[in-house]
Amino acid sequence: MSKVRVGMVGYKFMGKAHSTAYRALPMFFPNARALPEMKVICGRDPQGVEQAKAQFGWDTAVTDWRELVQRDDIDMVDINAPSDAHKEITIAAAEAGKHLFCEKPLALTLSDSREMLQAAEKAGVKHMVGFNYRFAPAVQLAKKLIGEGRLGQIYHFRGVFLQDWILEPSFPLVWRLQKEIAGSGSHGDLGAHVIDMARFLVGEFEEVIGMNETFVKQRPIAAAMTGLSAKGGRSSEMGEVTVDDATVFMTRFASGALGSIEATRFAAGHRCTNAFEINGSKGSIKFDFERMNELQVYFTDDAEDVQGFRRVLATDPAHAYMDAWWPAGHTIGYEHTFTHEMLEFMNAIGENRQPVPNFVDGVKCQEVLEAVDLSIAERRWVKLSEV
Repeated sequence: MSKVRVGMVGYKFMGKAHSTAYRALPMFFPNARALPEMKVICGRDPQGVEQAKAQFGWDTAVTDWRELVQRDDIDMVDINAPSDAHKEITIAAAEAGKHLFCEKPLALTLSDSREMLQAAEKAGVKHMVGFNYRFAPAVQLAKKLIGEGRLGQIYHFRGVFLQDWILEPSFPLVWRLQKEIAGSGSHGDLGAHVIDMARFLVGEFEEVIGMNETFVKQRPIAAAMTGLSAKGGRSSEMGEVTVDDATVFMTRFASGALGSIEATRFAAGHRCTNAFEINGSKGSIKFDFERMNELQVYFTDDAEDVQGFRRVLATDPAHAYMDAWWPAGHTIGYEHTFTHEMLEFMNAIGENRQPVPNFVDGVKCQEVLEAVDLSIAERRWVKLSEV
């Protein structure tokens, strides 16, 4: 079994999530084809990154990502810094021969994401994009049911990602609300996950039409921010919100199925409603990440007197990954999706194959994001072949 020496750029929300995954892998998946070694963590703030090093369990901390990607004792670079940093770090790390893990969305623009894929392919390194929700066992069950044809022909996909953490107009102007850093708002941050889920379960998009809105157009300048929380400054200085607060679009899939996708940060009462429903000729499934261990399943061939959605608790060893965790009925949580995601990456490195999802999937997602943006700008249906 080989060791993969990891250097990670980013140490806040996603940095903590990824660190948790690296630490859990040897304990729960000791037979993985490769295992991570937490060598170097990188962040711009010396005090903050030193604290993260000690708290998360990394060997060394640095403040310059350029130093990290050139180190001889690093095999893989994990990039979970803000989106505007993804392209430069990824390309430099690829040129240095490092395997690549990059959070979504892959880049600020489709053209940038294509450059990142090209750099990774030219370097011949392994590359993965962070669509962690694929790795919930209940979602893996959904994929299995569709793949085995147990839902029949797929007619509809309905997906939403609903949050409310910036509902209050006085919430500060965090980086996720600035286009030059984030690329887009709810569309790229939340919608990207739903787009990937739709591609994973139903297949490729053919055409889209959408609309969006920014409900609060100015916010107080942030004095400090960590993850999804922030503190406002003492002054009354305001800044422009330059991304969408909500985006809704319809789509037709290449298979002929119809779809609708909504992403918003203005859905009061919804903390993290990442949900979908899929309807087929033989049945339907429903999933909501706030109840991530459950999949609601309906089959049309059930006896008439017991027809209806059944709750499948995806915690038995029959379900993906669950034989490594707890006894049947004992649930897992958000952090476990990252462990499963990193397991896929470690196995891919050990088996000398590309992991899934990889940068190709990141580019495909970016194509949908930009096609929706184009449809909004031009108020028309846009085919994916146009972007």
